[in-house]
Amino acid sequence: MKFIATLLMLSLTTLIISSCGGKDEKATTEQTEGQSEEHDDEHGNANTATLTEEQMKSIGVELGQIEDKQLTATIRANGALRVPNQNKAAINSLYGGVIRTLLIQPGNIVKKGQVIATIANPEFIQVQQEYLGISPQLILAEQELNRQKELNAGNAGALKNLQSAESNLMALRTRKSALEQQIQLMGISPASLANGKLVSVLSLRSPISGIVSAVSVKIGSYVDLNTPVADVVDNSQLHLDLFVYEKDLPRLKNNQNIHFTLTNNPGKEYDAQIYSLGSTFEDESKAVSVHATVNGDKTGLIDGMNITALISLDKVQTPAVPNDAIVNFQGQDFIFMVTDPHAEDAHPDPKKDSLSNAGQDAKPSNGITFEKVPVAKGTSEVGYTQITLLKPIPMNAKIVTKGAFFVLAKITNSGEGEHGH
Repeated sequence: MKFIATLLMLSLTTLIISSCGGKDEKATTEQTEGQSEEHDDEHGNANTATLTEEQMKSIGVELGQIEDKQLTATIRANGALRVPNQNKAAINSLYGGVIRTLLIQPGNIVKKGQVIATIANPEFIQVQQEYLGISPQLILAEQELNRQKELNAGNAGALKNLQSAESNLMALRTRKSALEQQIQLMGISPASLANGKLVSVLSLRSPISGIVSAVSVKIGSYVDLNTPVADVVDNSQLHLDLFVYEKDLPRLKNNQNIHFTLTNNPGKEYDAQIYSLGSTFEDESKAVSVHATVNGDKTGLIDGMNITALISLDKVQTPAVPNDAIVNFQGQDFIFMVTDPHAEDAHPDPKKDSLSNAGQDAKPSNGITFEKVPVAKGTSEVGYTQITLLKPIPMNAKIVTKGAFFVLAKITNSGEGEHGH
């Protein structure tokens, strides 16, 4: 009897263990399948992400809609920075000579009238010598003219001698005036030559203030009127040359504000103001040049840089979203739209679509799904940014208005996890 009782106990224990093992295996299988389905939902689309209610609360995700806001409309235009020709100088020597000293190099800041080089030539002395020698001749010519006048008044002199004296004096005066002008062009004061101190080295001066952009000579180089010595540019007078298409021209006027960035360095924004509208087409295009004065800080701006500009127009009613609703990923701007494939099954009630700003209504059991929607940004004002949808979305669709960065991070991390499996 003991043997039979023991055998029955062992059989019952085996049956219980087998039953429990089957239940555990079934539960494990169901849990694995559920996780697999959830994993597929999360990683099935690289443009979507699903957040639970707890996740949305913890990272501060808020929902709203695209709104119509009264913002300043803009026109986007391309162009370049230019310095007017009257603010550029190509420095040449009016007289031939050899460069004795060179006092500048590219990048130096120079003032108007500053000496940038000296030029030596023995012929400079000849001009000064002739100028000094003509003064005694003028004195003699004046005395001869007075003598001929006295003789002619007493009928003792010939008329032709008087006329010759007058002509000689006039020629000498003309020659002195010409020599005086030449000496002044050399940068020498004629009055300084009165003591007989002649100058054999001329100073070459900058005609404008600015930055030396090029130096074309070296010490010992021979220069003349056709030889460029240096170039100076006054970047403080920079202006914009923009190219606007014909259809946008009627919307522009003088004194409109412009915000622009450098095409190759868009991190800093600069300001300008329109002062002139072109009246002819550029080359064979249908673009008209628009000129604007650069205002404020000009640090880092130089002649010839390409720029991208936004020209401010009048205020208009335009689709806009909060600034925090837009994120940039790989050079493209996006917003996030609520697009929940599980919402219909989880919430058969028609009121399920009325989502609050905090996203607390109409959430399915496994969270809310968000999809990236590409947009083009326009002007930004009072915390809102104008957008143009690059992909159609349903009217009154819910979007992320706060916390879009974290939604993007969720999508990006999901994509990395998918590639890692």
